[in-house]
Amino acid sequence: MRLPFRLELLATVAAFAFLPNAAQAQTTLEDDPVSATGETTGDPVTAEDLNEGLIVVTARKREETLQDVPIAVTAIDGDVLAARGFNSVREAAALAPGLNINSDGGGRAFVAIRGVGVTLVQSVQPGVGLFVDGIYRPNTAYLNNPLLDVERIEVLRGPQGTLYGKNTLGGAINVITRQPGNYFEGRASASYAGPDDQLVVAGSISAPIIDDRLAVRIAASHQEQDGFIRNTLLNADGNPLNSNSVNGTVRFTPAPFTLTINGYYDGIDTVNTPYSRVAGPDDYSREIVVNSLNRVEYRYRGVNAKLEMPLEGMRSNLTLIGAIDARDSATDDADADFGSGDFVRSTGGDDLRTKTAELRLDTQFSDTLSTLFGLFYSREEVTARDVSTIKGAFTGLPFDIVRSSTNETRADTYAVFGTLFWEPSPEWEVSLGLRYDHEDRTANGSVITAVGPLPPSGGPLPEATLESDQVQPKLTVTRNWTPGLMTYASIARGYRGGGFNAPTAPFRTYNGDSAWTYEVGGKFASFDDRASFAAAVFYNDYSDYIGLNSIAPAAGGGLVTVDLNSGDVESYGLELEGFLRPVPAWTITGGLTLLHARLTDTTPYTELTGRTLSSDRLTFQPDWMANLATEYTFDLGGDSEFVLSANVTGKGERLAGTLNETTPTFLDSYWLVGAAATYRQGPFEVAAFVRNALQEDYWESYIEQTTLLLAGLPASDLGIMGDARRYGVRASMRF
Repeated sequence: MRLPFRLELLATVAAFAFLPNAAQAQTTLEDDPVSATGETTGDPVTAEDLNEGLIVVTARKREETLQDVPIAVTAIDGDVLAARGFNSVREAAALAPGLNINSDGGGRAFVAIRGVGVTLVQSVQPGVGLFVDGIYRPNTAYLNNPLLDVERIEVLRGPQGTLYGKNTLGGAINVITRQPGNYFEGRASASYAGPDDQLVVAGSISAPIIDDRLAVRIAASHQEQDGFIRNTLLNADGNPLNSNSVNGTVRFTPAPFTLTINGYYDGIDTVNTPYSRVAGPDDYSREIVVNSLNRVEYRYRGVNAKLEMPLEGMRSNLTLIGAIDARDSATDDADADFGSGDFVRSTGGDDLRTKTAELRLDTQFSDTLSTLFGLFYSREEVTARDVSTIKGAFTGLPFDIVRSSTNETRADTYAVFGTLFWEPSPEWEVSLGLRYDHEDRTANGSVITAVGPLPPSGGPLPEATLESDQVQPKLTVTRNWTPGLMTYASIARGYRGGGFNAPTAPFRTYNGDSAWTYEVGGKFASFDDRASFAAAVFYNDYSDYIGLNSIAPAAGGGLVTVDLNSGDVESYGLELEGFLRPVPAWTITGGLTLLHARLTDTTPYTELTGRTLSSDRLTFQPDWMANLATEYTFDLGGDSEFVLSANVTGKGERLAGTLNETTPTFLDSYWLVGAAATYRQGPFEVAAFVRNALQEDYWESYIEQTTLLLAGLPASDLGIMGDARRYGVRASMRF
């Protein structure tokens, strides 16, 4: 493990952070809306509570206020998501420093935190973990799914493996949905925006069936839009979306335990990879010329249960979670050559089944010592099918070549974890965590190739296996200077599991990658609730990087994309976020990320592929990201008010997806501006809004032409532009 001079800088900052200073003057906060037991008082949490650090978060799998938790974490309120028109975690990423998500279809997303964990192929295990109400989602496609009845999103930056397990080496994203309770509540909202006819309708209702015993909550949503891409060859929309979601929760609360049962369903009809053929990164185009609509159907469903029980004699709280989740996808006809020529067509899909179970025991031994221990198990099973047809018009042969492949993988993960929390005084806390993960993965598959009139060749492939044993430690030291000021320093290791390439690939397996992260941070909240700020400085030492892929000869002819361990990466940077209320009616929020993420050793990539890389940059990772929002409220008397809001988000220059060995392709930086005018009358609200108001052109995804050249296909760059200007109205009510 390298210890470069930048660690000396972090050590200096850490020493400075823990020195006494003038900020030690005692201050007092206003009453916290969280009771001494960690339970909320029942009052609704506002977006201002989030910014002021008063919200209860579960970043360390126990309830703590955002101000007190010694982790770089952003909490995004569900009402803020609705006001900004964000309908997925991918869209909400703009509000979290360090989090970068790109996508090129409804079933694919490329996610990284601080440059760590990027995944360019959906079969690769994610490097940033997604959890919905504590349940792990093992595929990045979930980042595109509709957000339904969300209370908040927590974005945890830096390795979270001690408590959240493998595949969180970059960080973790917690989605927390609203829960039923001892009160009746209803919500309804609808929005319409043009020019792509985006319609979003959602509603939820929550009610007690038996006070203090049984409550239920049901939510549903529908979204449809034409999108901004046009298939000029077929005279059809190039990236439409239609989704329907439903979520139901039953909560039993007979003392002394609480049992929560949840079920969900998401049906999504959309497209994958609607790339335009372009001449370069400045040739912005929303027109595609593929001879298939590339439609794909996704069906997500699952059920989970959570049992919480106090163990009075042990001064402990027991939590038991179990879940079964399923994801199915199907594509009937896809154009695999990305052009107007009818050269390569494919059909297929996959089925993902996941079962998870977790047991946690949170024990308070004394006022100064507590522990959190647990056990975890998961099983993931994937069956993927693909039939690719290489047309005779492409090969020059008088017949087609049809290659059929199947890929079946199974993964079992076992883990034991624990964290010790020691508070020798009210000013200090030391937490030490350790997790041991054991993973067994197997892959079976087959490849059968039919060449015209010849008998089919190929058959089952030998079984491939992967086994890993990993330890993920984390040490954090926290100093509370005043009720409104804290600093912390931490060191942690994260790990991502390895995986398998397609059955047609020349090598089936690649190993996992890992990252050591060193971090110093601080949080401040003013005593008058008018300002709060958080800052973190970090350094990541990243080994056996998974993220680059290449092209290799495929069994049965042609080429196949392969994933591999490409070398080492280092990333370091600064994150800032804050909230400011200059006057009671005016709020300002924002965040900034400065990031330097670079490949430092690509020898393994070159040795395996025989190719070199044109840049040490990481694909799609910018050197800076920023967001800023402001809101001013005019009191109209009574319970009426008028709100004007504006926001801007930006990303720096990014490296495109490229296999070019000499000349890198970079995508321009961009700024997106939005605004809204909202009238509120009691529980009713109506707003007019605009997103991307300045009609900024930017790329959501981009592939430089070398990939097509290596595959022997007609070459050009491929790009997917981000959404154009969208404007509309939104109405909502609560009762």
